[in-house]
Amino acid sequence: MNGRRMLATAGRVLAQLRHDPRSIALMLVAPSLLVGLFAWLFSDQDGVFDQFGGAILALFPFVVMFLVTSITTLRERRSGTLERLMTTPLGKAEFILGYALAFGLMALLQAVVTVSFAVGVCGLDVDGPLWQLGLVAIVDALLGTALGLLASAFAQTEFQAVQFMPLLVFPQIILGGLFMPRDQMPDVLHAISDWLPLSYAIDTINAVAAGDDGWDVFGPLLIVVAFAVGALILASLTLRRRTR
Repeated sequence: MNGRRMLATAGRVLAQLRHDPRSIALMLVAPSLLVGLFAWLFSDQDGVFDQFGGAILALFPFVVMFLVTSITTLRERRSGTLERLMTTPLGKAEFILGYALAFGLMALLQAVVTVSFAVGVCGLDVDGPLWQLGLVAIVDALLGTALGLLASAFAQTEFQAVQFMPLLVFPQIILGGLFMPRDQMPDVLHAISDWLPLSYAIDTINAVAAGDDGWDVFGPLLIVVAFAVGALILASLTLRRRTR
């Protein structure tokens, strides 16, 4: 593992993103617009946005970063860029971690923008500190990045990358506790939700919104981090040089 090559990869990705305003808008603006739309939809119903707004903050960055990362990485492979990079001393783990670092920085900016918009403009009211809300949003975005990198290893086209959403994203949205508390689900579905990282992300954001602290917040958050690290390891092991 060479830190300099990893940083160089991250710098190259950020340089590419700087010339791709659509991806920047999708990462930095789209989550805030979706949060704003949700707040507007329930503006006449007191307490609804405060009840679900935190979970929405966990959901939208996750989905957006999954899409952007999987498609961008797949584009690198289809264009032959990855194959050329693999002829250099750059290792697969350095490539994956460089991407994760670059999109992690974008996740940080995304969290600042989205949380500031949700609280300052949409009026989201949480009992916990805002920095915890931002931290959860960052970790959720990193989880989306890690799963996007993993999905890109198995997809052959951008369309196939999007098709992974019903497999990797939608079940987590349905069973994560957004629509129904997980402890009220049928036993089988509750057991399945225990193996889905977004469930713990929503548990964390709900704990922050309720003003909980200590292990109630950081326990499930560490589980999300563990899932993200596991996905990055699998992505580095399954990364292919080119799409056939």
